[in-house]
Amino acid sequence: MKARVHVMLKDGVLDPQGEAVRHALGSLGFEGVTGVRQGKVLDLDLEDTDVEAARARLGDMCEKLLANTVIERYDIEIG
Repeated sequence: MKARVHVMLKDGVLDPQGEAVRHALGSLGFEGVTGVRQGKVLDLDLEDTDVEAARARLGDMCEKLLANTVIERYDIEIG
């Protein structure tokens, strides 16, 4: 089973990397970009066959390692 986890900074948390990308885009002539948020995408191959069990296990993975839940949120896609 394939799964994808998107990890992003929570709203209100400063994103200096995103701001640097926004600034660089402006410097390259890409005007009108008023905000950039940077995150990460993790693709996982799982042996699970039960979608709900896999979702629960992925949630545990995110809570324990893949995301810093103090400042980041995550979304799980299975398919």
